[in-house]
Amino acid sequence: MFSKSQSKQLRQEFWTSFGKSFPRKWIRYNTKVKGLSFKFHFDTKTAYVALCFDMAPDKQNAYWDTIKSHKSILESDYFPEIQFEKELQVSEDKILPAVFVSIPSKVSIHNKSTWKTTMEFLNESMIKFEDFYNLYENTVKI
Repeated sequence: MFSKSQSKQLRQEFWTSFGKSFPRKWIRYNTKVKGLSFKFHFDTKTAYVALCFDMAPDKQNAYWDTIKSHKSILESDYFPEIQFEKELQVSEDKILPAVFVSIPSKVSIHNKSTWKTTMEFLNESMIKFEDFYNLYENTVKI
């Protein structure tokens, strides 16, 4: 087991290392749509890249429906394993609708031997998500 401070240090070390290994300006929050953002996630059980909808419920539902209309494109051209979740736990206190891909193998931020695989997965997945968004941005925006 790791103490809170050890765990925090490992998380900081991972994300610093990720940034140095894959230096790139990601879209993340710069989607030009308030509340629509891309998220990296890595914890003691899994890693994923998600497109999250953090906005008023009526807008959230409209964007959710719009992104679901792109499901076949996402599955065939980008992520055969993409998941659509109306309630994804994105932080301790936040549950949001999200479209995401998760790493297929067991990884843990506490296990440095899984870091390289996870970094490559996060990088490749975010690049694909950004490629999708850049190509279909006009049809995703409401």
